[in-house]
Amino acid sequence: MRALILNGEELDGITLEQFSKTISKELQANDFEVEEILLKEKEIADCLGCFDCWVKTPGICIIDDYGREAAARLINSDLLVFLTPVVFGSYSYQLKKALDRMIPLISPYFKKVKGEIHHKKRYPKYPFLLAIGIIEETNEQASKIFKNLVERNSINFHSPHFQTEVFAETDLDYQELKDTVNQFSKKAGEKNDN
Repeated sequence: MRALILNGEELDGITLEQFSKTISKELQANDFEVEEILLKEKEIADCLGCFDCWVKTPGICIIDDYGREAAARLINSDLLVFLTPVVFGSYSYQLKKALDRMIPLISPYFKKVKGEIHHKKRYPKYPFLLAIGIIEETNEQASKIFKNLVERNSINFHSPHFQTEVFAETDLDYQELKDTVNQFSKKAGEKNDN
């Protein structure tokens, strides 16, 4: 099984290297082949909002940069990890611009999901989603907004299952992070075996 970590570490601010190593180690212990994309090192332009990926070049962004490669790697993974500093209750700029470029992975057509209108799937299989938000110090409001954002994105990503956790950098318990990743990856592994 394949796991992809989209590491949204910014050019300055919270360093996510130790978090990433911990997550990778736990995923590997559960038989996942792990790949990490450190987004700040990749050339990924902002989405133009042109929707050509739906109309002119279905499933492929017209911008020819690493965003295309990231989308291909995402859709071919079994488990997707968002690792990001929590910025005003949202993703880092690095992760947000990469996620904006994933719009080719969904169809331009709509369907109703729990009484809401959402885009249909373009592909038969989408990855499980684990979002790990790192915040400088405990902030319940920012954590709540972040969890709600990930839940909404999991619907649009057609994730069969998702989980979101926010950890405060000031009082982080790495064992809690390990347990979260371990439990979620086992669940994803069981579902993918069926």
